[in-house]
Amino acid sequence: MRTRIDKRIQSSLNATYIEQNSSVIEHAIAVLRAYFANELTQFELPLLMLGTPFQQNVWSALLDIPYGKTNSYIDLARNIQNEKAVRAVASANGANAISIIIPCHRVIGCKGELTGYAGGLPAKKRLLALEQL
Repeated sequence: MRTRIDKRIQSSLNATYIEQNSSVIEHAIAVLRAYFANELTQFELPLLMLGTPFQQNVWSALLDIPYGKTNSYIDLARNIQNEKAVRAVASANGANAISIIIPCHRVIGCKGELTGYAGGLPAKKRLLALEQL
């Protein structure tokens, strides 16, 4: 999904990507390294969430799921006061361009099963295990 998400972001910003170092990128790398070293449980990064108002609402709700905890898609739909929008919530979750930082891996099926993750279910399983330490 990376190519599709990149195109959506570039179109929304009317911009193209230039690969280069920046203080924001360097800070994001440091924050992610600390997360993977179990030294950080909450990200403090500037975020620009590009999507529909509904998607942004879902992504904001993802930020409210605490480290080491999970929610189901129905829980997430309830948290945004739209219980009937479970499929739309799942779709918005899948459109999240900055997973891990906006923790879509913390969303599971209603019976506790691991469900779709753009990075693959093995990666989702590892991220959830990392947060259980």
